[in-house]
Amino acid sequence: MKTLIRGGRLIDPANGRSGETLDLLLIDGKIACVGVGISASDARVIDTSGLLVAPGLVDMHTHLREPGQEHKETIRTGTKAAARGGFTSVAAMANTQPVADSPQSIGRVISQAKSDGVINVFPISSVTLGLHGEELVNVEQVIAAGAVAMSDDGKPIKNPEIMKRALIACKKYGISVISHCEHIEKSYVDWIMNAGETALRLGLPGLPNSAEELGVKRNVKLAEETGGHLHIAHVSAAGSVELIRRAKAKAVNVTAEAAPHHFTLTDAAVEKHGANAKMNPPLRSQKDVDAVIAGLRDGVIDAIATDHAPHTPAEKSLGMAKAPCGVVGLETCLPLVITQLVDKGYLSMSEAIAKMTANPARILNLDKGTLSEGADADITIIDMEKEQIVDAAKFESKGRNTPFDGLSLKGWAIMTIVAGEVVFSTALAGDH
Repeated sequence: MKTLIRGGRLIDPANGRSGETLDLLLIDGKIACVGVGISASDARVIDTSGLLVAPGLVDMHTHLREPGQEHKETIRTGTKAAARGGFTSVAAMANTQPVADSPQSIGRVISQAKSDGVINVFPISSVTLGLHGEELVNVEQVIAAGAVAMSDDGKPIKNPEIMKRALIACKKYGISVISHCEHIEKSYVDWIMNAGETALRLGLPGLPNSAEELGVKRNVKLAEETGGHLHIAHVSAAGSVELIRRAKAKAVNVTAEAAPHHFTLTDAAVEKHGANAKMNPPLRSQKDVDAVIAGLRDGVIDAIATDHAPHTPAEKSLGMAKAPCGVVGLETCLPLVITQLVDKGYLSMSEAIAKMTANPARILNLDKGTLSEGADADITIIDMEKEQIVDAAKFESKGRNTPFDGLSLKGWAIMTIVAGEVVFSTALAGDH
């Protein structure tokens, strides 16, 4: 099958393209040719004049919930949500039931994704068996089964020796340890939101910035000692950004990601949105938001990831104390990036796309995130001028837990192509 994508502005950071008007010819699921005035008489033609054509977006931090929590999300609904958001590849976190901590459980996710998913799904193994933080998984076996990284995301690894052994093992096989950095003290083990003025006003127990910063500091030191690749998930605190900046200056093998909610909202959002603004790490202060944006601007933070974490309305209606942490993000990430970072001048579109394509693909060693000839035909077509109000009721995801419901955002994916096949499309003019 042939498809000709004609006349779009290509944003392809991996190849240094930042807006050239070019055509793409797709043949049998691959990018066969990139150039000007490509002719293919027998090809389906998609006219992308006035639109951006980018590599398929890669989310390196997604909770698909299946197996075991299908009431929250399934691989089918989660990947359909991803496609609607412009993502062609997602990395699925290990905190399912059972935990993805064995070759069998990794293989089950891959098999289910092939049968039910509409995009590429790459499983992440847990670091420790059952996410208990006590015994390392068989690293060689889970990698052989298809795991692309290791993470106990949602739970910090308290034992530094376990973390050190994980970094050493992952270094041997060339993959990263994705770390949820959090140092928990008894005095704030039952935290509900960020420790700050809003928490004091609401009378809610808070988690201080130091909890994340101490976790980052310890794990950076372990990465420095071992040479292992440490990837720090969902950076939220100003001090964490500075610690990562210093580590990179010393050539420590560390990368980092930020989620849209942490560069868009402050903890004041809890007063308006309640449990739909409850996540881990929590929303912080404006100073922290500014620091995360600065980290994205200067390259300290390499990637933008959704931390898509669907929960049921019943769970989120339990109130701040009992509701689970997490928000959905696959269907709002791209327009939030464009509205909050690109349109405000913090990032160029090329820089933003790099943090959602080439960079996460590099961190996870995926052959994705590029529009190179010969690459998989995973492509996202974006209308930079399209303005739309977020309507959680219309999400493909089962989750409705978002603090962005009702917000007007600009710059949306209007077509998502995986291996040359259209998996999501709005009414695209000129598509015939």
